[in-house]
Formats: sequence, structure tokens, C-alpha cells
Amino acid sequence: MSSIAQIRQTLINKERSATEIAQEFLDRIDRLEPKLHSFVTVTPEVAIAQAKVIDAAIAAGETLPALAGVPLGMKDNMCVKGMPTTCGSNMLRNFVPPYEATITAKLREAGAVMVGKTNLDEFAMGSSTENSAIAQTTNPWNTDYVPGGSSGGSAAAVSSGECVIATGSDTGGSIRQPASYCGVVGLKPTYGLVSRFGLVAFASSLDQIGPFANTVEDAAIFLGAIAGYDPKDSTSIKTEIPDYAALLTPDLTQSLKGKRVGVITETFGEGLDSEVEAAVRKAIAHFESMGAEVYEISCPRFRYGLPTYYIIAPSEASANLARYDGVKYGLRDENADNLLSMYENTREQGFGAEVKRRIMIGTYVLSAGYYDAYYLKAQKVRTLIVQDFQKAFEQVDVLVCPTAPTTAFQAGSKTEDPLGMYLSDLMTIPVNLAGLPGISIPCGFDSKGLPIGLQLVSNVLREDVLLQVAYGYEQSTEWHKRQPKI
Repeated sequence: MSSIAQIRQTLINKERSATEIAQEFLDRIDRLEPKLHSFVTVTPEVAIAQAKVIDAAIAAGETLPALAGVPLGMKDNMCVKGMPTTCGSNMLRNFVPPYEATITAKLREAGAVMVGKTNLDEFAMGSSTENSAIAQTTNPWNTDYVPGGSSGGSAAAVSSGECVIATGSDTGGSIRQPASYCGVVGLKPTYGLVSRFGLVAFASSLDQIGPFANTVEDAAIFLGAIAGYDPKDSTSIKTEIPDYAALLTPDLTQSLKGKRVGVITETFGEGLDSEVEAAVRKAIAHFESMGAEVYEISCPRFRYGLPTYYIIAPSEASANLARYDGVKYGLRDENADNLLSMYENTREQGFGAEVKRRIMIGTYVLSAGYYDAYYLKAQKVRTLIVQDFQKAFEQVDVLVCPTAPTTAFQAGSKTEDPLGMYLSDLMTIPVNLAGLPGISIPCGFDSKGLPIGLQLVSNVLREDVLLQVAYGYEQSTEWHKRQPKI
């Protein structure tokens, strides 16, 4: 398992070139992709070209940027100019953006080497990456199981060592849940901390880009490279970006001492797998042993996050996906004999079942006579959920709970059970509704050898505290050192 720091030191010491490192990871992708299907598009020419730029900078004695030579997977709902961006959908299977996303431009400036675009549930709608029209990604720990979703390709690619870091987008848990299933670190930043310009929209008030990594330190370095104000994004926050990695406390005896950790009461009980609960309880006890002050904290409206989300998110998706009509870009039905038929046929052929399901739900709740009964009420409950979190953070520095109610489930076991699939995001959704930062870190394994994730949540723009507490736990345990045998 390579880290950002290790690759940087290797380049500085001239033990290997960036080109050699890139080729090593491309070879690994070639070997593993028939089993994993983590990538929609592998980009060897781009990777080697970017690596050569880093090698030239080293030869010229230039200071290396933060992510110099680090192999990167880019979730395929983030636009790279001149490169296909499919969103895992037949609707955009042949779409090539004429513009660059802020996230991809920042990562290029930071020196990252993009080895490919990673697979996802179609338009980021799903919890298993089984909804992709391109391929079904598998879990590196057991390929009969799902990697989670919607960013399952990114999680599987990092977990299996096909890349060192990867981007994800998180609308209701789509970074943290697959991070939990694949045994890696997944961070959803504060809403607005990372620009969404060039991210293909699912639900605009919930979507947030964030990093996948093998360690908390790598996630911190990655976040520092992509965070910051962007005038192209109207929801972007103007705030000073600290050096997150420099804030990590190397003295582990002090990292958790005195930190106030709140255990969310509502996340334990019916529906939580017993092995997941045992691992999370053990992690909480570890926090106490490290000197943290642990409190039981109630967030009474936490349980209403799921139904609230599945009104608000489909409503926003219905509006955002109205642009896919066959007129401007993407798929077009060429056989229709009139404009209305072209619209209907294009959307029928281009969208998969889950995307259609969410468009129908969203259109219904926004329709005349139902807006007040459903959408407006959901927005009011969202405000109550925000207030619960605000009250909790008056008492504690971070909140803790399981990332997901279960470990990864078998492929195909929930494809005919949409409600069962939606429950996978039960623990993560309220964090998105409140716009808070959250992180999933490994905290154990179940009896089938599948990873278990621990979710930590902090207040708005307190990624510093979140990362410090996560780092203290990670570095004083061994879970992050395990790797799948694939």
C-alpha cells in the first residue's frame, strides 16, 4: 500500500520516476480490472503524459506540488475536457465535455496522475454500483459482494491498490458508505468547501465532492489540494483553507485526550447488524482508553433523515435531469417522427430503472397539490435535523456512529428491493441534509472478512477537528494496515 508521502519521498530520492510509478499502477489495473470493473475508462496516455511533466519538474529542481506523481482515480461524473464523462449512463455514454471541472483542474495543478475515470451508479443514484449502465463493480475483499455506491468504483480502486487516491461525490453517503464496505478512508467535506463546478448534478443542495484514501493523512493532504472558494460555484464558501495534514497530532497520547465524543443514540438498535455494533462499541471504548470524554447524545430527528432525503433528493434530481432531452447533448433517438416522441424515446432509452424511479418520485412530490404536503414538509424536517446537530455540537467536538447498518451485501441480493437498498444510507444521509463534514474510517471486520466502517461527524468547517480525531484512532489501531488479497 503506497501513500502520498511515500511516493513523494521516492520521487525526491530519485528511486523511481513518476513515469515508472504510473506504469506500475496501470499494469495493476490491467491485471485486476477483469475481476473488479472499477474503471469506466482507463487513461494510460494521459497518465504517462502527466507523469512526464512531474519527471521534468524533478529534473529541473522545481518544488513538487502536493500530489506530485500520485496515481488518481476520477469518478466519472466529474468533467475532464476532451475526455468521455458517462455518469454510468447510456444517456451520456458518448458525451465528451467541452469544459473542465474545477476539481479536475485543481488535481492536475497539484501534480496528481490520473489513471482513469471510475465507475458509479448511474448519475450517482444508488448504494451498490449495480445501477451503472457500463459495468458492475465488485468488492476487492470478496468479489461476490458489492463495493457500495454510488462511488463504488473509486472505493474499490483505492482498496485494491489500482490507484492511491480517488475522488467521490457524496449526496447521501456515496463516499462514506463505499469507504466502509471497501475498508478505506472516505471523507465528505462541509457543503461548499469543495467546488461542484463541473460535477454532473444529482441533487444540488446535497452533492459534495470529497476524497478516498488509504489513510487519514492522505485524505487530509488530498482535501487541502481540492478545497477552496470558486467563483464558478454559487454555493462555494469563502473561507481560509488550513494545512489539514500539518494539524494532525503526531503525539497519539495527546491526539484524543480531552476530546468530547458524542455517541448518537438513535443509530443503535433495530436494523443494526450485531457484528457492526460490536466493532463500533469497541472503537468507542478505544476512544475512552485514549483519554476522550464519551457522552450519549440524542439527535431525535436523525431517524427522519431517510424519508426526508427521499423527497428532497428526487425532487432536485427531477429538475436537474430535465435537461437530458436529446436536443443539446447526449443520447438522441433518431427514429422519432416528432419532437415529443424524440423527448420520450430518448429518456426511455437513456435512463435506467433507478434513475426513472427517482425522477418519477421527484416529479410527483413537486406537482400541484403535493408540494406542500411532501416537499415543503420535508424541508421543514430538514431544518429540525440541522437544529438537532447544532444542539449536539454545543456539547461535543465530534459525533460517532456506524457508517452503515451492515457490511457489504451480496451482489444481486437487493436489486429487486429498492427500499432495502435505500436503508444502506440510513446513517449517512442526515449529515448531508445538515451540510456537515463526515468521515468513514475502518474499525474492524465481520465474520465473513468484510470491513466495518466507523463514521465521525464534526461541525461545519471543522474538518481540522474531524481529521485529528480520526487520525488519533487510526494510528493507534491496526485496521487501516489490512489489505484485500486480490
